[in-house]
Amino acid sequence: MKYTKTPGVISFAGGNPDPAVFPVAEFSEASSILAREGRDVLQYGATDGYMPLKEYIAKWMAPRMGRETKPEEMLISTGSQEGMDLLCSVLLNDGDTIIVEGPTYPGAIHAMRNRGARFLSVPCDKDGLCVDMIPAVIEQGRKDGHRIKFIYTIVNFQNPSGSTLSEDRRAKLLDIAEKYDLIIFEDDPYGHLRYTGDHVPTIFSMDKKQSGRVVYACSFSKILAPGTRVAWIVGDPDLMQKMVMIKQGTNLCSSVVAQALVYEYCRLGHLEGFLPKIITHYGKKRDAMEAGFRKYLPSNTVYNTPEGGFFFWLQVPGIDSTTLFMKAIEHGVAFVTGPSFFVDGSGLDFMRTCFTFAQPEELEEGAKRLGAAIKAL
Repeated sequence: MKYTKTPGVISFAGGNPDPAVFPVAEFSEASSILAREGRDVLQYGATDGYMPLKEYIAKWMAPRMGRETKPEEMLISTGSQEGMDLLCSVLLNDGDTIIVEGPTYPGAIHAMRNRGARFLSVPCDKDGLCVDMIPAVIEQGRKDGHRIKFIYTIVNFQNPSGSTLSEDRRAKLLDIAEKYDLIIFEDDPYGHLRYTGDHVPTIFSMDKKQSGRVVYACSFSKILAPGTRVAWIVGDPDLMQKMVMIKQGTNLCSSVVAQALVYEYCRLGHLEGFLPKIITHYGKKRDAMEAGFRKYLPSNTVYNTPEGGFFFWLQVPGIDSTTLFMKAIEHGVAFVTGPSFFVDGSGLDFMRTCFTFAQPEELEEGAKRLGAAIKAL
């Protein structure tokens, strides 16, 4: 990270939203809830979350979830990372195994390793997790002594690959989880940020039996502002209650002030107005980064254009991204190297670039610098 903060370096590295579009005035307006209900929201709150916010999320998310979820099915967490940690603390014993995508989100790898997890990795392609490979991985893994507890997947505009798990694969994944008695952890921080194409139903909504097999997580970090540290996780009530008990022993409750501010912002209708704005804003940035790549990167560079989210996932065959990173810093541009996203450290010739944080005038220049760095190797 110290290299990305070097003066003059254009950062395509961190997966940050653009602060230029943060809804500062609207959030300031939402702070009026403190004058109105301050004696309540400045007090300790319920561990499972601020009820008005939970009720709002349940109604707002009902079209995506297939139904309005019940309060006992939802836990408000301090960012998605906490929800992930709580789930692992309930489901995992030291040495248990999680099936993950290759590549996947490094923060998930760290959180899961902190709870003693081992991993079995399944590749991704342009349509997301290669679901047809999972049964063989499960069966061989169990023969090898792996105690597999759940399957972790970032279903929409995956970090880092940008791929979206197809509807057909989602249905197959649910069938596989039922056959092998596994939980699916459906992580969806980017699902609302679709720039092209059609929405794909959540796996949670496909579980018509309401088996409790799917745990769904989402966050306000990408669709509002990460400084709120407000996210939510939905699943079987018994599982949620166990997570609540763990949370009681760690931080008691997520900030009630933050939850109340987010609720009031949403209640005032600002979220519904803000989403189209950032979808247009980020969609233009995605297009600008792609145009820069087409213009400046070598012709053998491999990537797919994401339909949403934050990231491009690039492969330059034969180029070690860890070596390229230092050359890129010399040329004034930063990215994240491929091995960061694989549990086995593979992916040497891959890199992730984020298009949401850099300003419009930096996107083409950053692509130009990256192309020059590649050619210099």
